[in-house]
Amino acid sequence: MSNVLKIYMLAIISFLVGTSEFIIAGILDKVAVDVGVSVSVAGQLITVFSLAYALGTPIVIAVTARMERRQLLLYALGVFAVGNLIALALPGFTFLLLSRVVLAISTGVFLVTSLTVAAKLAAPGKQGSAIATLIMGFSTSLIIGVPLGRVAASVYDWKLIFGVIGLLGVLAMLLILIAIPKSNGEEPVPIRKQFTLLKKPEIAIALAVAFMWIGGYSVVYSYISPYLLTITKLSEQSVSIALFAFGIASLFGSKFGGYSTDRWGAPRTLVIGMLFNTIALVLLSLAGQSPLIVFPLLMFWSFTVWSSSPTQQFHLMSLAPEASGIMLSMNTSVLHLGMAVGAGLGGVVVEQASLSYISWIGATSVILAAATAATFFRISYSRKRREELKCNLIKMNA
Repeated sequence: MSNVLKIYMLAIISFLVGTSEFIIAGILDKVAVDVGVSVSVAGQLITVFSLAYALGTPIVIAVTARMERRQLLLYALGVFAVGNLIALALPGFTFLLLSRVVLAISTGVFLVTSLTVAAKLAAPGKQGSAIATLIMGFSTSLIIGVPLGRVAASVYDWKLIFGVIGLLGVLAMLLILIAIPKSNGEEPVPIRKQFTLLKKPEIAIALAVAFMWIGGYSVVYSYISPYLLTITKLSEQSVSIALFAFGIASLFGSKFGGYSTDRWGAPRTLVIGMLFNTIALVLLSLAGQSPLIVFPLLMFWSFTVWSSSPTQQFHLMSLAPEASGIMLSMNTSVLHLGMAVGAGLGGVVVEQASLSYISWIGATSVILAAATAATFFRISYSRKRREELKCNLIKMNA
């Protein structure tokens, strides 16, 4: 099997683990009714998942840094299967929360490790596209996994979805064992030393941008099904179609983001993508009540959101290439911390105000991210130009 096919295989498995993460947003209203809680309380399943991912992933990645990469992928998928079994077999909201914690940490470890493996398998100069391919697989869960889960939950018990995902996780372990070659880990970086990376302004700002960007996304997407049912007044079938349309656009957005990063660079791709992301959320706020208009708006929003994801990953890896695994771990932790805050904030807004406000809050967060990124890139460019000019003057005087 060629390295390209191996990268696509990792992308397919990323689709599987992505489905376990995103599926809750697609069936949130059904879960709430079944376990006897409100939609805003059920939404905290997303918050708990994101917090566990954010806090647990960097610790596990640091502890397992020296572990052979294929072995780590297998362990992560094994724990992932157990997490799905908990959701299937054990009753009540408490065990569902426990399942989300187990799934979050195993998902985080698998994704971070698979991204580093894919980057090593990629040809020189194609690392951005390789990362985009894995992100594409992950985001494909929005295309097929989430809407299919919505349809399945309408016909069968939603818990069966997690049972099927768990079985497929075991099958994925066999594929990893057969196809992925062994590769060495990295020198372990203590948690304390990881935080010293935040002292570098370029890393701290890049992570702050990621936090605001994904927070704006999470405020809206965590409650997208109730939004479409209540504000847009779509039918059950139409919500599934809308989620499918959202996922299709995320696939193209992710692939375009990787292509644009390789061709035009991270700064331009990131800032322009977030500007269009803001425009999409503003338009959704103004016209989200129209069933006819909401479909293209959802696709436009999804495309712009996911075009930034591979760009952000590649940009952070380029800031500290000697510790790519740690950088990806920190990035995914910050992203999920942003998702936790976004989902939590969205729950407060839904409970205390109205579902219609979430898109305005999301737009505000994303435009702040775009402004921060644009300012930083402009300052960095000016500093680089001054340094180049200084070097040229020194050479001329020598």
